[in-house]
Amino acid sequence: MTSVENRARLVLGNWKMHGNLAENAALLTELRAADAASHCEIGICVPFPYLAQAASALTGSSVSWGAQDVSAHEKGAYTGEVSGAMLKEFGCRWALAGHSERRVLHGETDEAVAAKAQAALAAGLTPVVCVGESLADREAGNTLAVIERQLKPVLALGADAVSRMVLAYEPVWAIGTGRTASPEQAQEVHGAIRAALRALGAAQVQVLYGGSVKAANASSLFAMTDIDGALVGGASLVADEFLRIAAI
Repeated sequence: MTSVENRARLVLGNWKMHGNLAENAALLTELRAADAASHCEIGICVPFPYLAQAASALTGSSVSWGAQDVSAHEKGAYTGEVSGAMLKEFGCRWALAGHSERRVLHGETDEAVAAKAQAALAAGLTPVVCVGESLADREAGNTLAVIERQLKPVLALGADAVSRMVLAYEPVWAIGTGRTASPEQAQEVHGAIRAALRALGAAQVQVLYGGSVKAANASSLFAMTDIDGALVGGASLVADEFLRIAAI
């Protein structure tokens, strides 16, 4: 089942800075073995050192993989950066851009996030552009203004570019806190994002919800008109929980 006829459901896992070779091997084996039971497209975004392991384990399955960040630069003297072309060599399909932890901890601006998304596209990757407000923004009634500001430089790349992206709404106050936006709160923001996409001519872009998504709350979130799937954090580290979300 899809939220709208032409928008397939997508469930992506974000491992963040978790994992080791042994634990990863077990998790990847479980994902590969069960991927045929999923009702939607599923993928995982893993730490850079584990991209080769993910590629080896998942090649030939329907589970895709990607990275949690991408450089805005193609090549050069950018110590510690990883380019889209490098990610592509490891079979990546996805690259997260603008996750709130990158925005907060590394000072990434809205313009920097748009540049990363553009670089991902140039390398043949699908950027997953994350937006979301802080608790202070929500309590001040500024949620939609913040989302509009964050999306502005991304939408300025034009309909052709945006149509090849995925967007993810992740309220900062719900990430890793156990708190989840109510389906109605999430739908309000997703509806605003959809309206902006429609105005651009890219209404069919998938918009995911992220923020303490679990099997217990995913069904009510997925029932909302403009929520096309999930960007899953901690629950993606447990194969059974992640696959239960994907099976809804």
